[in-house]
Parts: sequence; C-alpha cells; structure tokens
Amino acid sequence: MSAEIELNESNEDNISLNQAEVRNSKKSCCCTLRRTLIFCSVLFGNCVICCLIILVIMGVLFSGLSSIRDVDYEGEPWPVTDEEGYYQSYKNNGSAWVNWWQRDMPSGLTIMAGFAFNEDQSNIPRASELDKTLPVSKPYWLNDSEPIDQKDSTQDNLKATWIGHATVLVEIDGATVLTDPIFSRRCFPVQWAGPKRYRPPACTVQELPEIVDAVVISHTHYDHLDLNSVKQLHQRYEDRIHWFVPGGSRSWFESLGISSENIHDLVWWQSKVMPLSGGKIQDPNSEDSARIVFTPGNHWSGRFPPLDRNKALWGSWLVVGSKGSKFWFGGDTAYSDVFKQIGKKFGPIDLSAIPIGAYNPRPTMKFVHVDPEEAIKIHYDLKSKMSFGIHWAAFKLTLEHYMEPKERILQMVAENPGMPPFLVPNIGETVQGKNVVLSDKTEEAEIGDL
Repeated sequence: MSAEIELNESNEDNISLNQAEVRNSKKSCCCTLRRTLIFCSVLFGNCVICCLIILVIMGVLFSGLSSIRDVDYEGEPWPVTDEEGYYQSYKNNGSAWVNWWQRDMPSGLTIMAGFAFNEDQSNIPRASELDKTLPVSKPYWLNDSEPIDQKDSTQDNLKATWIGHATVLVEIDGATVLTDPIFSRRCFPVQWAGPKRYRPPACTVQELPEIVDAVVISHTHYDHLDLNSVKQLHQRYEDRIHWFVPGGSRSWFESLGISSENIHDLVWWQSKVMPLSGGKIQDPNSEDSARIVFTPGNHWSGRFPPLDRNKALWGSWLVVGSKGSKFWFGGDTAYSDVFKQIGKKFGPIDLSAIPIGAYNPRPTMKFVHVDPEEAIKIHYDLKSKMSFGIHWAAFKLTLEHYMEPKERILQMVAENPGMPPFLVPNIGETVQGKNVVLSDKTEEAEIGDL
C-alpha cells in the first residue's frame, strides 16, 4: 500500500515537473520571439533611417549638380595682372596657389555624384580589338627610319613623337625635351591599385634617345608626375637632364636626389635658357638661345589632397628653339581666356600638343578638363599653325566613349575646311610639319594653312 502511495506521489511530481518545463519553454519561446521582433523592428527602423539619409544626400548632390554654374571668363576678370593685363599666378595668404576660375567649382562629393549618377559609356574593348582601333607603334628612332623631309626649314627642326597620354618627346632646333613622363602601368601612389593603362607607352625609359636635354612637368597629379618614371629618368640621365617644374614642387624632386642646380621651378610667364647636354654652351643673354617659358593653364595640383592641394603651381609650357621654332605643351587644363593671352604674347606657334580627352560628365569636368570643342578653341587662341591631340587613349579617367575624343576632333576638322591642321596621331607616331610618319593608319586632320 505504501509503495502504491509513493509511486503516485512520484508520478505527480513528474507531472508537475513536466508542466513546469512546458511553462518555462513557452516563456522562453515568447521571450525569444519578443527579442526577435524587437531586433527586426530596430533593424527595419535603422534601414528606413539609412534610406532617408541616402535620399537626403542624393537630393543634396542632385541639387548640387543642377546648380552648377557656367564659368564666366569675362564677367569677373582674373584679379591679379601685370601692367599689360596678363594674368599672374598668385597665392592665398602665402599658403596655396589660387585658381580664380575654379571659385564656383563643385565639391568633391558633387563631383563623385556626377560619376555615380551618369552612365559609363567608355566601352573599352579587349586588347585584340584595341590593337585595331588604337594601334601602338615603336617610335621612329627604334625603327631606324628617318621622318619625312620637309621643304620648310623651320619644320625640319621641329617634330614631336607621342609616347602616350601626355608624354611627348619633342625635338626642336637641335634640343630634345620630354613632357609629363609616365611610363608606369598605373597612375596612382601604388602599382597594385588605381587607374591602369589600357594602351601601353610607345617605348620605355631605356628606349628613349641617348640625349634628352630637359623634362617639363605641367602639374603634380599622378598621371603627369609619375614617381617611378622620374626615378628611372634620373637613374639613366643623371645630371645630363634638367627639370623644368611648377613653382612649389622643387622639394619633391630634391627628395629623389636630383641636384638642385638641375631643377628650375618657375611661375607663370617666367622663362629660362635651356641648358643643353653634350657640352653645348648657350649664352643666357642671346636671343638665339633655346629657352623654356612656363605659361598659364586652368587646372589644380596635389598628390595627397586636401593636404597639399595647390601647394604647387600648375600650367603649360612653351619651348622656343635656337632657330626660333615654337612648341607649346598644354599638359592638362580646362578652358579659359588665358590661352588668348598666350597666343597674343607668343603666337603664332608652330606646333602645339593640346589635351582632348577625359571630359565627361561635362557639368563637373568642365572645371578641370577641356572637351574636343574647347581643344579646337585653344588651337585658335594660340594661333597654332598645327596642333595634335594628347591626354587620351591611355587611362580610363572619365565616362566618355574611349574613341569619342578622336571622332569629335576629326568631325570638326571635316566640317571646317579652312581650319589650321589639327592631327590625331596614334601612339608612337611622329608629327612633323604637315605629316605624320611611320603609319598609314593615322587620321590626318590637315585642312589648310594659316
């Protein structure tokens, strides 16, 4: 009897225990469900808040894009000029150089929005297709062929070989000048990231001619001032080469071991007689001496902005040979009326290298890069007898179709038969007078004489 009573009590205890476990399990499930609902609610709320923030930011950026004003080059003239009215480079409180034309330039976020909210139309194909549309040839000095002879003695002494992007080897009245050298695969602080070349340079530093007298640098951006290329040039030519650089950039070159005597930092309109290699001596006071002039441009500088934005100047270069030949290098620039001043002071110019690419989306890029139409305006402003296009067909920097710069230039050339020649050579080709040598594929925009 007592055994039955104990068994019943044990069963009742088990039942009570099971019931307690069920109640606890239900409570636990309810707590878990409640926590899950709270978490989902908080997550949903945060997502809604993030979406609202993104919408607000997009609205602000779109508003910024829609409120971008055109640049008025005549309404508010450049604030610092000389007695003759030529625009002078100047600093803001002695710290950074000022670009007056960029006073209404949109913020970095707005510029990024311009890229994010516009279609990428570059459509760069595979290398096999690029070999057809953008062929690269070895420069003439590696092919052991001579450029076409010219009857005009001035043009005999002036030819320019496009090595790629803004790198040009200029031979002028017996002197040799290299512009904005970049031979690296990428234009970035490191070579494992950043914009990568889709067309190679025409040659390497080691394949350049034995004598290069000078290098000119338009500004300090990575696609125009490449660390590895400068090191290689200095290693090969040592003190036989002279560096003509924008004001404020001297210390960068000195940090690489380049002799201070070989660095010539200039501001707008300053000029200097070009030291020549091979023991050639020039009289600094002679009008027949080859010289280099730092001419204005509409751009900006910096390698780690905003830390060093506009700490160094920017500009373009005019090379005047010992026989009077004139070559102008545009580097990288937006349009401005200053090119009319260059043409007034130094024109007519025999041969000009003018940037034609990296210009879309236009509302934001117009502050830093010319488009093909503006390149033609510069061609006229300089009173250039002949020009050719650079700053395209190397790095993907903007959104226009990769062949559009060339196509638009050639279309304008065809529509304006009275225009002085504007050529669009292939990489590696040499422009000399009215001819492009070493290729029968070059589209030659020769449409009359001045």
